[in-house]
Amino acid sequence: MERPAIKGGYPVRASKIYYGRQWIEDDDIAAVDEVLKGDFITCGPKVDEFEAALCEFTGAKHAVAVNSGTSALHCACIAAGIGPGDEVITTPITFAASANCVLYCGAKPVFADIDPDNWNISPESIEKCITDKTKAVIAVDYTGQAVDAEAIRKICVEHGLVFIEDAAHSIGTSYKGKMVGTLADMTTFSFHPVKTITGGEGGAILTDDDELYKRLVLAHAHGITHDESMMEDLPHEGPWYYEMVSLGYNYRMTDFQAALLISQLSKIGRFAKRRKEIAAAYDAAFKDIPEIIPQKEIPGSDTVRHLYVLKLDLSRLNCTRREFFDAMSAENVQCQVHYVPVYYFPYYKKLGYEKGLCPEAEKFYSAIMSIPLYPKMTDKDIEDTIHAVKKLIYAFRKGE
Repeated sequence: MERPAIKGGYPVRASKIYYGRQWIEDDDIAAVDEVLKGDFITCGPKVDEFEAALCEFTGAKHAVAVNSGTSALHCACIAAGIGPGDEVITTPITFAASANCVLYCGAKPVFADIDPDNWNISPESIEKCITDKTKAVIAVDYTGQAVDAEAIRKICVEHGLVFIEDAAHSIGTSYKGKMVGTLADMTTFSFHPVKTITGGEGGAILTDDDELYKRLVLAHAHGITHDESMMEDLPHEGPWYYEMVSLGYNYRMTDFQAALLISQLSKIGRFAKRRKEIAAAYDAAFKDIPEIIPQKEIPGSDTVRHLYVLKLDLSRLNCTRREFFDAMSAENVQCQVHYVPVYYFPYYKKLGYEKGLCPEAEKFYSAIMSIPLYPKMTDKDIEDTIHAVKKLIYAFRKGE
């Protein structure tokens, strides 16, 4: 279609702004440099220090640092005892890892629909998906808003399910006064560069359960232990001795990643505050625009938003989602879409999944895009993003 004439005269940005990026400062670099010049660059004290810092920040009893958010999810599934014949319920509106981790264990992901208002997994849909094969629920804190942990916890207790919270988006968020990291049986974090804090890559699993913690430690480090209480062949030969007591993986974090994350975690208050300011600016700018449908907050979630997702009412616009997306890019504001429903992918189609499983999720996907949101954004960046959205809403508005 021919693009309508744009009114308003606000200039296009000179440089492109992307939907997310890291914020690395000189003290972060110095922290990494110190480790690289030291004695340990992996399997050293910084990983333990980072795990302790995560526990202090969240209030969780245990933390296991790993090399990615995907590894964190896989370890959580292993610790939950998920295996062939089991089913695990999750959302399709997530990165593929939230479901792939179930496949890694030989189990079957089952997709529950989303709540049409807050866009997180629907507790009512979870209940409808439970069978006698269901072993766990992986609930994703989409955009950084906490899932309805109280309702999901109740469902899991009633049906004897393990509650895993995929909190890749939500470090720093709290729910009814409790920090994310303490709400589920296990909580996983991601430290990818677009997340609130980053180690380049990296992840972690948090739990208050001592037995789950032992399984997580084994899962992320080859199933090997130096702990005599876990060994079978005693007495052993000497201080060099260790045992492999289960099948595990090499998912360990390096000390220089941990050093970067310790430095980043010390700034999370500042990063979270800025994310909230940007989200509030967008909320205020778009609240009276009927073509934009806002994400509603569940009661009790004090959200540190990782993503700001525009849901467009395309029935009010003379454009497709792709045309709006391309027009934003032409304004030098590069958006992204989070996410393609997982079961749309060819690999999942080959496993027998078909469109139509989750109608609300599919309808939602067809109308969304993420606009820039990260702490290093300047006020000018925010202003330019708002103006680009408004400019295009006006240009594509029916009747204009």
